[in-house]
Parts: sequence; C-alpha cells; structure tokens
Amino acid sequence: MALLLGVDTGGTYTDAVIMRDEHEVIASAKALTTRHDLAIGVGEAVRAVLVQSGVAAGDIGLASLSTTLATNALVEGQGGRVALIYIGFRERDLEAHGLAAALKGDPSIVLSGGHNHAGAEAVPLDEDALCGFLAEHGAGVGGFAVAAQFATRNPAHELRAMALVAELTGRPVSASHQLSAKLNGPKRAMTAVLNARLIGMIDRLIGRAEDTLIDLGVCAPLMVVRGDGALISSAQARERPIETILSGPAASIVGARWLTGACDALVSDIGGTTTDVALLQGGRPAIDPAGARVGPYRTMVEAVSMRTTGLGGDSEVHFLTEGLVGGVTLGPRRLLPVSLIAMDAPKMVHRVLDAQLRSTLPGEHDGRFVRAVAGQTIEGLGARETTLLERIGEAVHPLGDVLHNRIETGALRRLVERGLVQVSGITPSDASHVLGLADAWDAEAARKALALFGRRRTGAGDRLAPTPEAMAQMIVAQLQHQTALALLEAAFAGEDAGFDGEPEMLARHVLMQRGLGGHRGLLRIDTGLGVPVIGLGASAGTYYPAVGVRLGTQMILPEHAGVANAIGAVVGRVTMRESGTVTSPSVGKYRVHLVEGPMDFGDAEAAMAHLEGVLRARAVAAADAAGAVDVQVNVSRDARTAGVEAREIFVEAEMTVEAVGRPRVAQG
Repeated sequence: MALLLGVDTGGTYTDAVIMRDEHEVIASAKALTTRHDLAIGVGEAVRAVLVQSGVAAGDIGLASLSTTLATNALVEGQGGRVALIYIGFRERDLEAHGLAAALKGDPSIVLSGGHNHAGAEAVPLDEDALCGFLAEHGAGVGGFAVAAQFATRNPAHELRAMALVAELTGRPVSASHQLSAKLNGPKRAMTAVLNARLIGMIDRLIGRAEDTLIDLGVCAPLMVVRGDGALISSAQARERPIETILSGPAASIVGARWLTGACDALVSDIGGTTTDVALLQGGRPAIDPAGARVGPYRTMVEAVSMRTTGLGGDSEVHFLTEGLVGGVTLGPRRLLPVSLIAMDAPKMVHRVLDAQLRSTLPGEHDGRFVRAVAGQTIEGLGARETTLLERIGEAVHPLGDVLHNRIETGALRRLVERGLVQVSGITPSDASHVLGLADAWDAEAARKALALFGRRRTGAGDRLAPTPEAMAQMIVAQLQHQTALALLEAAFAGEDAGFDGEPEMLARHVLMQRGLGGHRGLLRIDTGLGVPVIGLGASAGTYYPAVGVRLGTQMILPEHAGVANAIGAVVGRVTMRESGTVTSPSVGKYRVHLVEGPMDFGDAEAAMAHLEGVLRARAVAAADAAGAVDVQVNVSRDARTAGVEAREIFVEAEMTVEAVGRPRVAQG
C-alpha cells in the first residue's frame, strides 16, 4: 500500500490530500495561502490532513506539489527585477515583440553576436559591452535572461554570456536554448525573461515547502507538477520555474479526469485569482501547440491548452460609470477580501468602515485597506516606492490614510506588481459572505464594505444598490456572467468548425447571447455548449450551478472538486521530452544541432541515429533525475523534403524523444 500526499498552493487556499495507491482519497484539508511565506499555508494544510487521516507522516511515500504561484504572478504582473541580454537582434525587436512591455522598465541590452540558420557564427559576441552592462546592473537585479539569434542551432554565445553572468555577478541566469528547442528568438527571449522573473519566487516556495515537510516528518521525495500535467523533481522545477506556469490548472485537469472519468468536457477551475478553462478530449488534456499563454504573454512552454482569465473569488470589483443604470465588472487584479483582512485587524477595520458609513459623501478609497508583505526583496525600488513602503510599515492601514496624492497611486501599483504590498477591497468572496454562501471570515465587515460600495451613484443619480444584499447579488451575477463568457470563449477557441471571428467576439455576439436565453420571435435562436462542464475549485458549488443553466449544459460538480488540483498532483506521470533538429546546409552534408555545437554527417540516417541517441540519453537521464521508474521511451520524427528535378531532397528534420514513467514511491 502506497500513501501519497498531494498539495496545491492557490491564490487564496492551500489544499492537501492523502491518497491510497492512486485509487482512494483518504482525507483532504484546506488552509489559507500565506502570501508572505507560502510554506506556512503548506504546513497548516499538511498538518490538518495528517490529523484527519490518522496517517503517520513517516508513512508518506510520495509528496507532490502543484502551484498557481507562477500563473498568478504573470497574470498580476508580479515577479523579481530582471535584466535581458539580447544577442544578434535589433533594438526595435524589443518593442515589436512585446519584450519591452514584459520587462516593465527593467534593464536590457542589445548586443552584436548570434549565429545563422546553419549554426555558423554570424557576428562575434561583443563581450566588452556585455561586461560593462553586467558591472552596471548586476547588483540591481535578481536574475538575468539571455537570448541569442539562432541559439537553438548553436548556443555558443548564450553559453558564453551565461558564464560571464555567473563570473561577474553570481546571479541566476536563464538561457533561451535551455527552455525551448524551437526557432523564434523573440518568443524564446520572452520565455527566458519570464523564467528569470520567477526563479526567486519558485525557489523560495519549493525550498520552504521541502523544509516544512521535513519538519512535519514527511521525508518522501517532493515532485512538482509541470504545465502539461506531468511531474518533475523539485530540483528541476527550481531550475526551470517557467515550466510550472499552468501547473495548478494542469493538475486540476488531471484531477478532473480522475474524479469523473469524463472523456470529452470543458474543465473550469475557479480559484481566488483566476478562472482556468481547458478541454478534455478523449480523456486527455489538449496541449497548446503554440506554447502556453498566460495573461498577455505567449511563451514557448509546452503546456495544456488553457484559457486563463483574471476572474476568481477574490477579483477586484469595479464600478461601471457609463450609462444611466450603472453596474459592476470583475478582475483581472486580485484583492484581499475585506472579510479576510478584518480577521487580521478587526478593531481597526470595523472602526474605519463605521466612520466611512457615517460620512454623508462616499470617499474615493472607502472600504479599501493596504498592508505590506513581509520577507520580500526590495532591490531596484525608486524613491517614491521606497517612501510609500516605509509609510505602510508592518500594520494594516486604510488606503486613504496612506496615499497622500494621486501621483502615489502609480507607486502603489508598482509595489503591488512587485508583490511587496497587498490592497484589500470588496470581492465576490465578500459578496458570498453577505449572502450566507460562505462563513469562513468576517461577514459583518463584508456587509459594511458592500454597503459603502452600493452608495455610489449611477448616471441617473440613483444608488447602485439599496442594500448590501442587493449589491452582493449583483456581484455574484456578474461573476456567473463572466464565467459563462470564459467558457464560451474556450469552446469557440477549441471548435473545429472554423467560425469567422475571435473567440472573445463570438462569445459576446448578440445572436449567441440571445440564443442562450432561447429567443423566440420571428426567429427561433437556441445556443449553448455541446459538452458538459466539470466545475472545480472551492467556490464552484456556490457559483457554477447557475452557469450550467445559463449555458444549457450539464454542470458536473464532483466530490472533492475543491481539492482536484491536489489530487491531480499525485496521479500524474513523469514525462520528459527532448527535441532536436537535423538540417542540410549543403548537398550531402547533414548537420545535427547539439548543445555542444553543430556536428556534420555525410548520411542523413547516420545523423538522425546520432541525434536520437543523444536525445534518448538526455530524456531518460532527466526522467531518472525526476524519480521515474518503469520508464518507456517514444520517438517521433518529422522530416521535410523538397522535390527537385524528380528527386526528393532532404531539407530538415525535427525529432522528439519522450520518456514516461511512474514516480518512484519511497518505502516506509
């Protein structure tokens, strides 16, 4: 009998389950995610599930972690300060391909260097300029990203840049050729930037999680869920944290399949920060061929085909001022619910809310609070951000007391993006407490905050909502509406019928929306989803039944839906993929592109055989390092040829070797 521990750290809750032999859930538990130190929440959840199960910590044979931390950080624009070393490209590429936006003011340099398509050096690397850049910025960033032109054909310049970064700064460095074997330098550069931004965050999480498990007596090896649902070792995740984007959502799909046995369905997982929608086809999650997209960023990370929307139980509620009626919309930013922050500072929060309710005129910052997140690195802060952070200190404050002028709003936003500060305001979680759908936190504080929000005036001069209950119902209805739109968008994106238009436009089209209501007139319009929806997440049972009715489909809410991510974390498989390319730079020459540099052969099959041997060895070694047993190897080839004078000429071939095995379970 093997006992397996699965843990998922979400934006609001950390979940833990203990399973027996991947067949039975023995116990599950939740604890609040502790953003300032995620390991505290991990420890509380694991401690609770051990007590509930009666299992001894030393009997756990495998521990596995899935996390939405990387996903949430990218959606919310958080992460450490990084620098980009961009070799062999043009300065304007930074703007054209979104890299400047992703850097958000972090330093970058465009250097001479790079290789050509065949792997030969195009221009020598400008090492003098690189050394000057490192001397100037090495102390002010948490890590470096390196991307060189055609580095997947020859990574020599990336390797040299990495060596100089290590020698002159000692900072961690992410190289694009180590993250993807595909062409498209700007996209690889984006992936490297995001990986560098996440390294410190994921490293702290995994390191603290391992220490916490050992302190509790769990000595089993720790695995981490990758973005495609496969398992990797904790050491591998620390080196390549970008691969954990969509880790939590991928685990939820694996968990949904295990919980329901469904073959074809949409899986919708609502968390505190995001709603993640994916498609199960034939019992397997669809993989995004273009690379994982999270928020505004398209990466080259192989991951489940997932649409991630900034919509969750803790989404910010915005007042719509357009038109006479008024209304609300939600997200994409996450706020700390008022009902939750009131648990930490009850006297101050209630005193402030009561004073704001006594005021005859609504204030701009009514019902909003702010606090700093302890234990975060603060390098690279400007003077205004530093002053504001010092003013906030260690206490919870009303937001209006902290912001002295409008200019400081930008400084606050940057502190939030860096993960140094949390803002509290009303969220759907507060609405649920007001309506009696949840009772974990301070419902009275939520009621006061919603009363303040409902006092806002619409274009017609009326109050937005007459009571906190009416305000709460408006917020919940909006969450259900935006959830339905997210599901429709995912369905249109995965539809093979070839509709003309973007999924966002099609989901909102008047005919689609009228059809959901069963329009009857001169026209009869009926629309809806053609597959069931599996609803996951702690609040799915609260919000999703009405969504199923709205979309005219079966809404499956399985037992243990609230901990599906944690279940998926331990029922996955270790899967390692290694890819490589063979090109033909001239007739009769076949070039294998390797990390060590290009290698030429006089025969195509000899080149392919050598590449397969190298990739097979790497994939099996990576699977073994991840703790896999019973490893099976699959090889796929994609060769491209061209017809020339009635002959087939070899052009290029791509090969992928996949090593798959079960995670090794320690024997107690």
